[in-house]
Amino acid sequence: MSAEMSPTTKAAVLAEALPYIRRFHGRTIVIKYGGNAMTDAKLKDSFARDIVMLKLVGINPVVVHGGGPQIEQLLQRVGKKGEFVAGMRVTDEETMDIVEMVLAGQVNKEIVELINRAGGKAVGLTGQDGGLVRAKKMMVDSPDQPGTQLDIGQVGVIESIDPSVIQTLTANGFIPVIAPIGSGQSGETYNINADLVAGKVAEVLKAEKLVLMTNTAGVLDKAGNLLTGLTAKRIDELFADGTISGGMLPKISSALDAAKGGVNAVHIIDGRVDHALLLEIMTDLGVGTMIRSH
Repeated sequence: MSAEMSPTTKAAVLAEALPYIRRFHGRTIVIKYGGNAMTDAKLKDSFARDIVMLKLVGINPVVVHGGGPQIEQLLQRVGKKGEFVAGMRVTDEETMDIVEMVLAGQVNKEIVELINRAGGKAVGLTGQDGGLVRAKKMMVDSPDQPGTQLDIGQVGVIESIDPSVIQTLTANGFIPVIAPIGSGQSGETYNINADLVAGKVAEVLKAEKLVLMTNTAGVLDKAGNLLTGLTAKRIDELFADGTISGGMLPKISSALDAAKGGVNAVHIIDGRVDHALLLEIMTDLGVGTMIRSH
């Protein structure tokens, strides 16, 4: 909170948060953490403090993170070029090793450390821990040849999620931080889009909310205006006319599936806004697009 804020304003802000704290106490909120919020030092700190704050007021935050820019950097260092088809990263065996190294090794541990430094008790996991995420190979529709499916390597689609490890951690005061890597039937590893993992985890945990942090203000129409309340029907129209495309496709698809699968509300918020998480969850303000199932 800004030092210039008057005591009256501070009191009003705290009072405004009270009904939200009461309503969401004991509930689970799944947060997909990515974009600028993950690379800018000030935003990283405010994100970690927001997560700790949620836990302290009796809400159970579960963090699922991506790591696209960090993976890209390491691929460049080893002289590999990142390729994408329909918003999904093409992942051969060497790329998968790098994805694992970056997500499970570097990014996951950094987020855990950030939250712990802010006063929380975070524990890092991948989808392999405790059999959390079972996956199989994803085939992608070819953008050039309709009706043809492409094999894009070790990219996974989720078969099932066993939330018991998450439930055990949250019940004991810990904050789970999950890297989106899953296991196949024969022990192979799969790179899974973090938005999809966050959506499925939210569904299985029957979360109150799924919050997707992104590098845009939310879902924008063709004129660049923010679309705030979206229904499944309206989203289908936006897919059909091309308003939603590229990297937003998996984000919106997972948001919609989660909303249809019983998550009360899905929020796509601007991770470039300081304390975006608290603003969206604890105030009347709201800083992004909210999606409901109907």
